Amino acid sequence: MMDAKPGKVYVAVGNNLVDGLATLEWVLKKWSSHSITIVIIHATTNILNQFVYTPLGKLPASSARDESLEAFRMYEQEKINNQLSQYIAFCGKIKTRILPMEKTDEPIHEQIVELISSFRITKLVMGMTFLKSSSRGSISGSFYVHRHKPDYCELFVICGGKLVSLREVNDEGLMEDDQGNTVARMREKAPFICCLGKVLFENSFDGRYSSFSSSSPTNKDSVDSHNQWENNFQELEKYFQELLSSKSDDEDCPRELNKVGPIEANMLTLHQNRANKIEDLRVKLNEAHETIELMRRKAKENVKRQEKARWALNLCSQQTEEFEARTNEEITNRMEIKKDLDRAKENIYEIISDIEESKSRLRSIIELQSELSNKLQISTIAKSSAESQLEKEVTMRVDMLRQIEELRRQRDVIHRRIEFCREKDAIGMATRITELTCSYKEYTAEEIRFATDNFAERLRLKSGNNWTNVYRARIKHTTVAIKRFDSVNSLSPELFQAKVKLLGSIRHPHLVAMMGFSSELRCIVFEYMHHGSLQDILFPSKRISPRRNRALYWQDRLRVMSQVSSGLSFLHPADRKPIFHGNLNPSNVLLDRYLVAKVHGLNPKAHAFFDESEVIKDVTDFGLLMVQLLTGRSWARPVEEIVTLGSLGLVGMLDEVAGSWPSDLAEELAGIAIKCLSVKVYSNWSIASVMRALDVVKRKADDLVSPGDHLAIVGGKQMEDPEDVPRVFLCPIFQEVMKNPHIVADGFSYELEAIQEWLRMGHNTSPMTNLSLKHKNLIPNHTLRSLILEWQNKRSTQPP
Repeated sequence: MMDAKPGKVYVAVGNNLVDGLATLEWVLKKWSSHSITIVIIHATTNILNQFVYTPLGKLPASSARDESLEAFRMYEQEKINNQLSQYIAFCGKIKTRILPMEKTDEPIHEQIVELISSFRITKLVMGMTFLKSSSRGSISGSFYVHRHKPDYCELFVICGGKLVSLREVNDEGLMEDDQGNTVARMREKAPFICCLGKVLFENSFDGRYSSFSSSSPTNKDSVDSHNQWENNFQELEKYFQELLSSKSDDEDCPRELNKVGPIEANMLTLHQNRANKIEDLRVKLNEAHETIELMRRKAKENVKRQEKARWALNLCSQQTEEFEARTNEEITNRMEIKKDLDRAKENIYEIISDIEESKSRLRSIIELQSELSNKLQISTIAKSSAESQLEKEVTMRVDMLRQIEELRRQRDVIHRRIEFCREKDAIGMATRITELTCSYKEYTAEEIRFATDNFAERLRLKSGNNWTNVYRARIKHTTVAIKRFDSVNSLSPELFQAKVKLLGSIRHPHLVAMMGFSSELRCIVFEYMHHGSLQDILFPSKRISPRRNRALYWQDRLRVMSQVSSGLSFLHPADRKPIFHGNLNPSNVLLDRYLVAKVHGLNPKAHAFFDESEVIKDVTDFGLLMVQLLTGRSWARPVEEIVTLGSLGLVGMLDEVAGSWPSDLAEELAGIAIKCLSVKVYSNWSIASVMRALDVVKRKADDLVSPGDHLAIVGGKQMEDPEDVPRVFLCPIFQEVMKNPHIVADGFSYELEAIQEWLRMGHNTSPMTNLSLKHKNLIPNHTLRSLILEWQNKRSTQPP
């Protein structure tokens, strides 16, 4: 046993947090000017060994499972620990410790007396709720501690945060406040009727509670309790009848009082006293009888309460099962939280390792910093020498400025030469166009073979219908397309001559022009169409390179419609025999370098005899071509289905790649296409009518669109106006403005991508002269590139 040190105050608090804090507040105020140590005495409870607390009250612990009991115990222990933590936090800076006191079978008021003697407690402050669980109650327990404590212990009883004093008067204990008002009192004995009622009521309550706590669903115990009441009542009735009979015998005694002597008088007096006692007993029996009746009614009420309690027990069992399920879920959640905590710890360890690695990197950086400092000192030393060199550089800069002025002068000379070349090219182009419009030339086999490098496979542009081959060639520095007819499965000599005569007799801006032919090799020379067919643009195949991928906006598609209708209108004149195409489709509409549409593929067989149905077929084919330009679809379905859709149906299927179509113009174009497909119904509808209708729509479109918006998008770039682009800026292969021009051994400049592809295909000749190259070195043409950039900058800054 340890002795209590001076300045140590023991405070006994119960499970009521508010009362405990009020008691501690009184202690802190009482000894606020003293240096004390507070020892909190807290009695732990083992109530879960017998009972389980639920939302409906206290239930036997045997009705719950072990896992639930363990969870309840953990919850109660956590609740007690939280309460003690609040007690310690409330004391603030005052030194505080906890003295737990385990509950045993011994009453708590006796345990506290033994604790005072064991620790020699001199100052004990006890809250009223501390002895609440005592068998004597809070008041009687307090008086018990007050009587049996040693004299050296000073006891302070606190009720509601105020000090109360204990005083005993005539076997009655009084509890008074600091103003002398009686707060509570304690009696040692109770009247007979109260004791009897208490005994009987406790017996009945014990029987009822045992029935409530039993796991059997029957009411056997309530029946036994009721029978016990009946037996007790019958015994009391029998005793009461005996008392009445003895009283009736005593009533005859006064009649013979005058006939007896002194001895008899004394006996009579004794009988009278006995009668008085019997009367008192009768009164008490009446009271007992009333108490029994009251207890009987209470017993019946208890039976009803027992039924209600059994129902509550079932409900509590259900809620207990739900609580157990929630408890298991809570345990699972806690396990998951624990796993998450473990993962978080692992992450923390990884972060710590990263921090250590960062520290090592920082150390290396510091070392690098010291090394750089040394280098900085060296560079500072070198700075002085650099300053001297700077003066030399300034002198050199003056010389460079003189050279720049000389280069500018040379640039101006080149500009003048470019203008001269441009005028010369314009004159040459006009001359060639005049020659083409006036006549065509018959080439020899040697000239054709030389231009096509003996029909090299690398120069083949397209193979179609298994009887025609087209090659790209250069004749007199002009790119042309040579179509070669197979000698076995091709045109007869008569048909070949008829085709040459037919193509040579027609000239139109929107018909592919024939520049010459070769009867020996059965070849026809056409003008070269740089952007291929409309088929490749609308329905590109996978074999087409991404560089050639193009998109036609709706303005360009409308222009193609107008240009094709112009070419067909030239073939279908009203004053002479019409020349019908017979196979108009996107593959026979070709586009030149500036996306000008021209019709190709005239068949001389179709012109031997005139047939009105063929002319109607050209109009129908043109209508289908308009539908394909509007929707961007190949439309393999029958024409009748397209006519069934109507103009509104076609407007709902417009090609989004072409941009935002004006709704009114799109509806007018769809109406024109439907009329072309229904030309048999519209007897007066000809290709000339189509051209006039398209001209009206085109004028409306020109009013809606600004001049800058008419530029077509080719390969992701806007097409330049051919009249504004100097010819020297165009790549001879791509026929586009060069971005990275390089000089080749033939003296011409090409786009780097184009000439590399040319050389990668195994060519060792010049694309322009078709002569062998002395070497394959590519030299950047910076002068030409700077001129192109300057020209483009001037165009971008010019107002629209």
